[in-house]
Amino acid sequence: MCSVVGYVGKNYSKSNVLEGLSRLEYRGYDSAGFACINPKDHRILYAKTPGRLHNLVSQLEHTPIDGFLGIGHTRWSTHGLSTSANAHPQFDCENTISVVHNGIIENHHVLRKTLVESGHVFHSQTDTECIAHLFESVLKSHDTFKAAVIDLANNLEGAYAIIAIVQEQPDSMVLLRRRSPLCIGIGEDEMFVASDVLAFAGKTKKVVFLPDESFALIKKDTIELYDFKGNALPLSVQEVAIDWKESEKKGHEHYMLKEIYEQKNAIYATLTYLHSITNRIWDHMGLSADHVKSLDKINMIGCGTSWHAARIAQFFFEQICMLPARVHLASEFRYMPFFSERNSIFIAVSQSGETADTLEALRLVNSIELPTVALTNVPSSTMVREADGFLLTQAGQEIAVASTKAFTTQIAALYWLAHRMARERGIISAAQMESAEEDLFITAEVLENSIENYKRDIQTTLAKKYARYKKAIFLGRHISYPFALEAALKLKEISYIFAQAYPAGELKHGPLALVDDTMPVFIFSHQDPIIYQKLVSNAQEIKSRGGHIIAFVFEGQPELVALADTAFIFPKLKPLLGPLAMTGLMQFLIYQIAKELDCPIDKPRNLAKSVTVE
Repeated sequence: MCSVVGYVGKNYSKSNVLEGLSRLEYRGYDSAGFACINPKDHRILYAKTPGRLHNLVSQLEHTPIDGFLGIGHTRWSTHGLSTSANAHPQFDCENTISVVHNGIIENHHVLRKTLVESGHVFHSQTDTECIAHLFESVLKSHDTFKAAVIDLANNLEGAYAIIAIVQEQPDSMVLLRRRSPLCIGIGEDEMFVASDVLAFAGKTKKVVFLPDESFALIKKDTIELYDFKGNALPLSVQEVAIDWKESEKKGHEHYMLKEIYEQKNAIYATLTYLHSITNRIWDHMGLSADHVKSLDKINMIGCGTSWHAARIAQFFFEQICMLPARVHLASEFRYMPFFSERNSIFIAVSQSGETADTLEALRLVNSIELPTVALTNVPSSTMVREADGFLLTQAGQEIAVASTKAFTTQIAALYWLAHRMARERGIISAAQMESAEEDLFITAEVLENSIENYKRDIQTTLAKKYARYKKAIFLGRHISYPFALEAALKLKEISYIFAQAYPAGELKHGPLALVDDTMPVFIFSHQDPIIYQKLVSNAQEIKSRGGHIIAFVFEGQPELVALADTAFIFPKLKPLLGPLAMTGLMQFLIYQIAKELDCPIDKPRNLAKSVTVE
């Protein structure tokens, strides 16, 4: 979840490294650091500071350092507090080796103990410092630099993307990758290195994605690539058509608010893209029409918001395709019994395409040779490269850590896909497929219009009112339950208010004990009359205990409106699209609550956008 950036070339490195870090700061912002080789005497110079990148920029303005070879890092803390000592880069005993690292070294306790016993002195609590000291040790015990790097790689356990510079190799950079993304951008007499191509987008389109379990020795004009046994690997240079668009808030106070308002157009763009490939869709997904017709089961894998989107989509596949669907939480998937089912597919859902737990689950399924599909927003991601096929959402870059438009475009894409599969299987007609696309366009309009309908009330009274509460319960039934999970997550993420979601039918099995006049309860309604009446009964149970109800309801549901202290009313639409219609207003209300509390909405504490560690 950290970001690593490097540069070696004809230009000074600092500006390139800092720009790359600023583009990737969403991956972690607990601390930041920069190191370079002094072009005059080849000593390693560095600066690092706790807190966000602007702290490092300020420090470098007062103590300027630069060189033609430099590395940088923004950190999401895994080992040790957010202090200068724990910030990267980390060093060996003599400050002649400098290392930045994304990932977790799982055997760092054993390594540290062994290195300390042999005389190494540590100055941080990080696992990364073990890399620098181990590198120092193996360099002394090998005749060649390459042999030392091989020894280093084979003594590190875990997932890592490492960039190292060594004082004795002032024009070279060492890269190591194992289960964590790392890529090289090839320029004219310059090389860019980063966790993500976004760091150097617009500067080159020629990219080498390091294979898993490989290392590279790079100079400004050469790349040597090897596996961990030291065998030379061929360079696969890809043209990646990605440009950096300096994202502005366009008059909005936060990126999250901007991205909430971008959702209608993002859904439109996703549907337009999917419609354009409808005749080639199975080729994109690595499937065949016959395979789709013979499917017996759909599996989806995700974490966090993507897991919630998949939980909602479970209802799409089961009710539209008439196919059993199961949704797996990626962080638990590899530790559960696995039963291989031949006529099934696995869809990995991830905004970034780099989510570590989802990626490892994908790799497990790949190893069993079952079909895998990546649903992601990033065409250059690891999941796109490693899955059998892929499907892309068109959300555009999402900068705020709390996901908004990635969530809604995932739901839209999966709703469309369920219909496209049903069409292939002969369950629906071409006219029904067309109608489903039109329903999605209408729902996107409802999503945006609902914000405008209630915007003034939320900004003037409701956000202040609900910002006073310290906890909340979220309830739903059927498809509105996984939506309640997402709403509770949003409130926790950006306002730091404790929130818990439950299936409404479980209220009387324990959670009702929490309800009193200090506990707001959010209820997300459903258009099915039987499910709706059950929700009304749940609301009555809450009111009889003095609870405070905020209800998201549909037109023609006066009973729930009457029981609610606050009600948001939505027009009727396709029942399975109810959560998508409610999403914008839910996000906007929670955004305004967090704003009232003066929270750092775009970058909440302790979180990062792209979760690249397990």
